[in-house]
Amino acid sequence: MTSALKTISPVDGSIYVERSFADETDIASALTQAVRAAEVWREVSIEERAALCGRAIDAMVAEKDPIAKEITWQMGRPIRYAAGEVNGLEERARHMIAVAPDAIRDTQAEQKNGFTRFIRHQALGVVFVIAPWNYPFLTSVNTIIPALMAGNTVILKHSGQTPLAAERYAEAFAAAGLPTGVFQFLHLDHAATERIIKDAQVNFVAFTGSVPGGEMVEAAAAGRFIGVGLELGGKDPAYVRADADIAYAVENLVDGAFFNSGQSCCGIERIYVDGAVYDDFIDGFTDLAGQYVLGNPTDPETTLGPMVRAGAADFVRAQIGAAVKSGAKALIDPGTFPADAPGTPYMAPQVLINVNHEMAVMTEESFGPVVGIMKVTSDDQAVELMNNSRFGLTASVWTTDDGAALGIGDRIATGTWFQNRCDYLDPALAWTGVKQSGRGCTLSAMGYDSLTRPKSFHLKTKI
Repeated sequence: MTSALKTISPVDGSIYVERSFADETDIASALTQAVRAAEVWREVSIEERAALCGRAIDAMVAEKDPIAKEITWQMGRPIRYAAGEVNGLEERARHMIAVAPDAIRDTQAEQKNGFTRFIRHQALGVVFVIAPWNYPFLTSVNTIIPALMAGNTVILKHSGQTPLAAERYAEAFAAAGLPTGVFQFLHLDHAATERIIKDAQVNFVAFTGSVPGGEMVEAAAAGRFIGVGLELGGKDPAYVRADADIAYAVENLVDGAFFNSGQSCCGIERIYVDGAVYDDFIDGFTDLAGQYVLGNPTDPETTLGPMVRAGAADFVRAQIGAAVKSGAKALIDPGTFPADAPGTPYMAPQVLINVNHEMAVMTEESFGPVVGIMKVTSDDQAVELMNNSRFGLTASVWTTDDGAALGIGDRIATGTWFQNRCDYLDPALAWTGVKQSGRGCTLSAMGYDSLTRPKSFHLKTKI
């Protein structure tokens, strides 16, 4: 590995950030500080932890505009949308702070004469957070704030594509007065990341990223008997029933497929539409997708920015090419998007029909601005196709029949089931996945379960 981290901006190919990777001395020092701080931090009252975390969020919100600019330059999201990341961070953080007292309060057993019995939810110690670039704050806050609120210390390793996110957290926690060692970050290469996962001083690992990345984390943690949270990929489906509000479904599914240039783990990557409304849906969807403005994301008029790197865009182009070669039909002419250019991260949105599950574009994660749409004739067929995936992060149904939405949802293998919504995380609900979309849970009160360990107190008070 190289000794320096270099963040290449997808905006123009320039080096936007350059940092030194942490060396063994840096790593050893961070771990020592985290362990020592954990002994003190776990004794700090929940009220004081809440005040400190709240002040840190205040500090980040105050820097919303410069943070938004950094997001745009680091990973390519259009500036008109980038500040929304900080809004989402604030929503999730404040919710997790608010639910912490109830989530980690002692669980009382039923009364028994002569005994005091309860379960205490104790902090684990050192939590190692490995965060991705596509939503640099929204993904990381899911663990950082509840880990701290639960009494743990945190070491953050952020993606080399968005290293400034880690530095922004550190600045905010420092401004809030968080004690030394309670939150730290390290810029790490892959080898150093594995070394920390294997270190006996780390008590929990929270990883958000690809399936291969999750496999690496599991392998590195094997035999350590610690908790590992894995939030991995998705190939999230939507089903448009004949009774759906088509205009509403079109508007929201286009956004769900192409926001962030499709680089969302819970973005819409495949759609199944009832034959009775298929033609109307296709016409509306294609028309709206064609209205995106692809270009430099620092321009406020741009609505579709570049993908994170040219190689990622060419991977999606290859998926599209293979599908078309196998009989799919592409409905959008990339030539109508002047900024689209093979070999660059600038890629036009694409809508494919005449697709099937023999095509990789319908089964393998694309993580880009492409969606395949299939016609179906029944709920049963839609359920079968939606479940025909090795992923299970989110799925949605578009219908005005609430009973049907619940009934179909019970049959879908997914972590989150939506009706008339998609591509959204509600901090009051558990964020989780099934199959190769991962293991574990963040957000909601249940998000605290993996960040604490139960300790039973069985006290005989009368002898």
